[in-house]
Amino acid sequence: MRLLEKAPAKINLALDVLYKRPDEYHEVEMVMTTVDLSDRIELSPLREDEIRIVSENRFVPNDQRNLAYQAAQLVKNTYQIREGVEIFIEKQIPVAAGLAGGSSDAAAVLRGLNRLWDLELTAEQLAELGTQIGSDVAFCVYGGTALATGRGEQIRELPTPPPCWVVLAKPSIGVSTQAIYQNLNLNDVQHPDTQKMIQALEDGDYNEMCARIGNVLEPVTSQLHAEVGQIKNHMKEFGADAVLMSGSGPTVFGLVQQESRAHRIYNGLRGFCEEVYVIRMLGNRHALD
Repeated sequence: MRLLEKAPAKINLALDVLYKRPDEYHEVEMVMTTVDLSDRIELSPLREDEIRIVSENRFVPNDQRNLAYQAAQLVKNTYQIREGVEIFIEKQIPVAAGLAGGSSDAAAVLRGLNRLWDLELTAEQLAELGTQIGSDVAFCVYGGTALATGRGEQIRELPTPPPCWVVLAKPSIGVSTQAIYQNLNLNDVQHPDTQKMIQALEDGDYNEMCARIGNVLEPVTSQLHAEVGQIKNHMKEFGADAVLMSGSGPTVFGLVQQESRAHRIYNGLRGFCEEVYVIRMLGNRHALD
C-alpha cells in the first residue's frame, strides 16, 4: 500500500511582526495562501520499526533535520505506533526559499500517516501536532488561504484570493529565517495593513489586494542579499501588478491577471535567474479523506 500526498508551497500576501514575546518567539500576523507548486510525498509502510527518508534531491536531509522525518517521529511517539514508514520526497519547491517547502512536506506526512495508520484525527488535531514541528506547519496542514497569528499556529480561514497568475523567482542563494529575524529592528519597520488585505480578499478585489501586500522582513533580507531587490525591480519593469518577497525570502513573487503577461515576466527573468515559475493560486483547503 502506498499513499500519495501533495505538499504545495505558500506565499505571504502580508507578513507583519508585532513584537517579540517572552518565550523568544515573535508575535506575527500573516496572510498566506497556497500556490500550485508542490512537492510530491509518497508514503509506504515498512515492516521494520523505522522512518526512512528517500529523495533524489541532495539538499534534502534524510534524518532528524528533515521536518517530514520529525512529523513521522511525532506521530509514532504520540500514538505509540510500532510500524515503520518510508517517505519518498520528490522536490519541486525550492529549498530555503521562503515558500514553506519543508513545513508543507511535514504537513503532508501528518495527513498521509493519518490515513496510512487509520488514526482518524481531525484537521484541528493534525494542526495541533504540526505546531510542535514548526510555525508554518499548522497552516500547511489546512492549506488554502488563512490569517496566521500567534507565532503562526493560530489559523483563521479566509476567502480564496481573486483569480490571478503568480510568477515566482528564487535567486541562487539560501536564507536563514533565524538570521533575518535577528536582524529585524521592530522600531524601524513599515507595517502592512493586514485588516485591509483581509477586506480585499473578502470583497474579491484584485486591485485592492495588490495595493495591500507587504512584508516587514523584506527590507532586512534585501539589505543582506541585493538579488532580492534586483528581482523585484525587474518584475515591476516587466509589468507585474504587485511584487513582494515571500516569507523570510529570498523568493520574490509577482501577481498578474493576464497569462500572456505572466509568461513575458517569466521570459524576462530567465536571463539571470534559474528558478522561475508561472503558477496559479490554489485557494482551497486540503481534504483529509
